[in-house]
Amino acid sequence: MEGNMALHFTPSKTRIEEAEITRFRTWCAERFGVSLPSHDAFHQWSVRQRGSFWSGLWDYCGVQGNKGGTALLETGKILEDRFFPEARLNFAENLLAKRGVEDALVFRGEDKAASRWSWDRLAETVSRVQQAYRSLGIGPGDRIAAMLPNVPEAVACMLAAASIGAIWSSCSPDFGEQGVMDRFGQIEPKLFLACDAYWYNGKRIDVAEKVTALEPRLGVPVVIVEYCGGAESLAAMLSNGCTLEAFMSAHDAREPVFEQLPFSHPLIILFSSGTTGVPKCIVHSAGGTLLQHLKEHRFHCNLGGGDRLFYYTTCGWMMWNWLVSGLASGATLCLYDGSPFSPDAKVLWDYAEEEQFSIFGTSAKYLDALAKAELKPRESHRLDHLTAVLSTGSPLSPASFDYVYRDIKPDVSLASMSGGTDIVSCFVLGNPVKPVWSGEIQGPGLGMAVEVFDDLGQPLASGKGELVCTCAFPAMPIGFWNDPDRSRFRSAYFERFEDNWCHGDFAEWTGHGGIVIHGRSDATLNPGGVRIGTAEIYNQVERITEIESAVCIGQDWDNDVRVVLFVKLRSGVTLDVLLTQKIKQKIRTGASPRHVPAKIIAVADIPMTKTGKVVELAVREVVHGRPVKNEEALANPQALLLFAGLAELAG
Repeated sequence: MEGNMALHFTPSKTRIEEAEITRFRTWCAERFGVSLPSHDAFHQWSVRQRGSFWSGLWDYCGVQGNKGGTALLETGKILEDRFFPEARLNFAENLLAKRGVEDALVFRGEDKAASRWSWDRLAETVSRVQQAYRSLGIGPGDRIAAMLPNVPEAVACMLAAASIGAIWSSCSPDFGEQGVMDRFGQIEPKLFLACDAYWYNGKRIDVAEKVTALEPRLGVPVVIVEYCGGAESLAAMLSNGCTLEAFMSAHDAREPVFEQLPFSHPLIILFSSGTTGVPKCIVHSAGGTLLQHLKEHRFHCNLGGGDRLFYYTTCGWMMWNWLVSGLASGATLCLYDGSPFSPDAKVLWDYAEEEQFSIFGTSAKYLDALAKAELKPRESHRLDHLTAVLSTGSPLSPASFDYVYRDIKPDVSLASMSGGTDIVSCFVLGNPVKPVWSGEIQGPGLGMAVEVFDDLGQPLASGKGELVCTCAFPAMPIGFWNDPDRSRFRSAYFERFEDNWCHGDFAEWTGHGGIVIHGRSDATLNPGGVRIGTAEIYNQVERITEIESAVCIGQDWDNDVRVVLFVKLRSGVTLDVLLTQKIKQKIRTGASPRHVPAKIIAVADIPMTKTGKVVELAVREVVHGRPVKNEEALANPQALLLFAGLAELAG
């Protein structure tokens, strides 16, 4: 792709010199006696000398633990390389290194709840929960499952699990009963944590019926976390349940004990979206997660001690785990649970102003919704402390870049990020010392050997292809749960290009050394045999104010594939001939004639996952009359019915 997109922001010389990533580059050059005159040279060195890079990162970030004598055991095989094989550490110990009365956690639950936890309170709560876990015989390798809102107690219970080597796994309370079982039923937890209820869009959503149904199916003790004032009554309904306060009541606050464990000890189990089958259980290591998140926070986000980190997420999205790790950099976490538009569209920006967010993280979908709502935080809020806006979940369109710099703040570092649940982190993301170009991700993460391959497995300097990683990295998953020979794990990422991680993203380098993600490669459109990324179409559609949201698929038709665009229109808008022509013209001129849909169809709703991603594959299955294997992964599964048997697609 030619570097012809708009330049939105260039960091000042002072900003570049004072960035933590610049300091780290200078430190590495001195420590290892190498010349690193630029960031690009630094990245190349970090990939070629991975052992030195990750060892240096451990030391520079002050990781607590015993590093051992070997940083990387190289085998020449991506699945067999081992980072820090002799190391011993504890994930929670590194996140709880700070003490004092300053805020560790700040919480808002819409306009219904608010609290603050100091570093001391967080450590004391972790200690009490840790002791309670051990009283049940829970130890290293045992699983603890949680269905919780994004509340401080969720952070404390997760860290307590990590402190003793138990494996944490969580989802949000809006998951249905079967969705919870599809996930936690596979990992057989020893304990289940749930809330009494939760708030969403101003309404109290009760979960008592769901929790009482799950208790016998999971067959383990249940601990109820107080949120909406009903913990005791719900606990009383259970045969083996208690409140979190009762669970901790026999244990005094003391200094937490941190089990020293191998670098590769399992920390968390995350789940794939599950829209095409039962979710995959992806196991991530304590050491790999810690180092990768320290790198991304401190160097790619310029996060430091005392900064306030916010990310709009639920406990069912990997970004929650990413957010929690911000404690390892000494940052205060600003937690939020509920609708980002309740009681109104300003709620998160009110929070940002009052708590002086340093970093505001969200989804591409949220930024698009703000733009369509014509909200202008730059005019309505003081955002003096805001240095970065982060976006992930789906590709960030050029229109959203325009919106952020026009209506939020003109001098923020806007970082679109891409990676995901598979690696609990990013392959490509922001960089505080590089310019921000519209529609582009700034580049690969340090230590990540990212390439774009053609169909024959050859690297592309330009043109669209598959995003791959050619070398092992610490945050590569341990594997899948219940996959002892790693055959399913190998099949998921390593079969397409032998000895290379194939991520499933359709990508392209830009003339600036940045990268554009054109969408998931398994959702790539192929009309006339030409590969088209769905993100290229969404980038144009999002600029059309009459459209609230959209989903694009390829329909098998006449021995080929035709592009079909479904649009959810804003209230009062009709898809007439003029609007249809406007959409086609916008796509034709903004993308290309090949991108123009053969059919444009208005629908009442667009199905999405609980993290706000449109589910192209599920819609495609319904359009072709095939069953969707796991509707529990969707926030609005009833929307799929709108795509079945459409007369407009019969001709």
